[in-house]
Amino acid sequence: MNVLIIEDEKPAADKLKRMLTETDPEIHILDQLSSVQSASGWLLSHPDPELIFMDIQLEDGICFEIFDNVEIHTPVIFTTAYDEYSLKAFKVNSVDYLLKPIDQDELNRAVSKFKNIHQNKTGITDIQSLITQLKPKTKERFLIKTGNRFHSVSVTDIACFYIIERCTFIFTHDGRNYPVEFSLDNIESQIDPNRFFRVNRNFILNFSAIREIIAFSSSRLKLTLNTAPVAENILVSRERVAAFKSWMDR
Repeated sequence: MNVLIIEDEKPAADKLKRMLTETDPEIHILDQLSSVQSASGWLLSHPDPELIFMDIQLEDGICFEIFDNVEIHTPVIFTTAYDEYSLKAFKVNSVDYLLKPIDQDELNRAVSKFKNIHQNKTGITDIQSLITQLKPKTKERFLIKTGNRFHSVSVTDIACFYIIERCTFIFTHDGRNYPVEFSLDNIESQIDPNRFFRVNRNFILNFSAIREIIAFSSSRLKLTLNTAPVAENILVSRERVAAFKSWMDR
């Protein structure tokens, strides 16, 4: 069986490869890919694999963007850290998913399920509707409390989310700051990754807020915002530079 692995964390990809070998010694791993861009290019230039294992969050975006770039007929088993409850409806369909960390018994069952589908030639049940079920819902606005009053801030009005002195804030295009009770990790999971990008541990930026990108060193970028909550320029962390460039170039 020819299998393609799309996973941005190499240790996770290597572990999955070992586990698949334990599941079925006849499984052949065609390749291990880590990004939307590399996976799209591979699928356009190679024959279809028999099965794809696909992580949802990749180094340059969400895996569902691959389906926008390439017409995929191959059965897909998604790997994800998302809450199982939100995917319960997906579990009954022909395409399966595995929650991380992946359990060997769950993997065995998923591969067995694929083999039954393949042998019976039942195909995939409306993969586009399944993708829609899996896509995380993104927030359109945040409810903000100031004193004893509440009001809603649209994500289109938000220039960035940031942390200062262990507190999280929303900063709007018109220069207003609002404290929020979410962590940046929590916010990152709720907002549109096409609109926002986490450039370092302390900042998530809206694409429209970025005025200038400057090469800071051989491996760093410095950003100037149209309106900024801090005086100094914001640096893209070294490990996020490649993904940031891909995000800016899509």
